[in-house]
Amino acid sequence: MSAIEELITELARLPGIGRKTAQRLTFHLLQQPPEAVGRLASALLAVGERVRPCEECGNPTEEQPCSICRDPRRDPAVLCVVEEASAVSLVDRATEFRGRYHVLGGRLSPLDGVGPEALRLDRLVRRVEEGAVREVILATNPSMEGEVTATYIQQLLAGHGLRVTRLARGLPMGGDLEYVDGVTLAHALVARQEVG
Repeated sequence: MSAIEELITELARLPGIGRKTAQRLTFHLLQQPPEAVGRLASALLAVGERVRPCEECGNPTEEQPCSICRDPRRDPAVLCVVEEASAVSLVDRATEFRGRYHVLGGRLSPLDGVGPEALRLDRLVRRVEEGAVREVILATNPSMEGEVTATYIQQLLAGHGLRVTRLARGLPMGGDLEYVDGVTLAHALVARQEVG
């Protein structure tokens, strides 16, 4: 296999990158000066060599524990449970959340062979049993797998004497009912609020 074909194949393995996009990226890189391609290759190698999941929360970090877990201004009694590490920065940028996180590293998906043992659920239970946690916020995706994962965690944590909450679901601001899926509309109807 040629070097060009090998790069296209590797890029196409990335999430959200199809073969055509991989080809465009490859040919874009071929037009760059060798130094620019070298910097990209070095950055990829550095990430692979230096970044590991935080031993506490699972968020990618170069230092143990990560900066969020080390931050004394964050409340260790409130954990926001997310499927993937990318959700940590999303929640942190978009909200005033000042608790800590727990990254599962995926979601339950029996059809894909992803069971509870594949997620960081044992560490979540350990964090809860250590006694400092009083609330767990389930921030899994509003998909079938995300709902199953949230329900499983809720049952797993039952009897631990803590508050387990779920992110509110419903209609997005500026959204049009015509384009909202049935599950979202059903959740919005169930979670309706009194006005006035």
